[in-house]
Amino acid sequence: MTGLRARQKFDRNNRILEAAAELFKRDGYEAVKMEAIAAASEVSIGTIYNYYQNKGDLLVAIVSMEVHEVLQAGEVLLEHPPLDAVKAINTLVDIYYKHSLVYLSKEMWRVAISISTQQPSSPFGIAYSALDCALVKQTCDVIEKLQSLALFHRNVEARVIGEVIFNNLNMMFMGFIKDEAMPLQKLRRLVRAQNRTVLLPLI
Repeated sequence: MTGLRARQKFDRNNRILEAAAELFKRDGYEAVKMEAIAAASEVSIGTIYNYYQNKGDLLVAIVSMEVHEVLQAGEVLLEHPPLDAVKAINTLVDIYYKHSLVYLSKEMWRVAISISTQQPSSPFGIAYSALDCALVKQTCDVIEKLQSLALFHRNVEARVIGEVIFNNLNMMFMGFIKDEAMPLQKLRRLVRAQNRTVLLPLI
């Protein structure tokens, strides 16, 4: 019975997050009311508030869902990376970028980043920073893996290069979400060229 209740709770939470993500993307984060999310997920408004105190909590949960799926895909790459340093890093960046708009719109990303910046000590801000740190660590882990395969010079500081790569892809992503007209393909093309310039002297 306990297992059944846990499964039902998990399914309810998934329905809530999927409904919220769809409504936020379709109607805009600010316009969506909690009541609409409850109706779309076929739960009571009280049930929504049992899981989440406000829309911000829902948004960070959606971001968390997105990042955890990205991290899982990154772990697969980490186990068996391409035997070419530039290709491996570009593949990792592609994983991050391609998944970025599955659950979130550009507007949702802007709101999430704004809240995390304005309220860094809030539960939202702390959770968002933790997700960022996990992505930074994975990027550094990939560099270390490539270094262990002799795909970088031995004097390369894996953590430093990993942080540079992530900070750049993150900054470029900020520009991407600010520009509603910018296609994902252009972002990937720009960052690929930058990665090549940064990494080639280190191989």
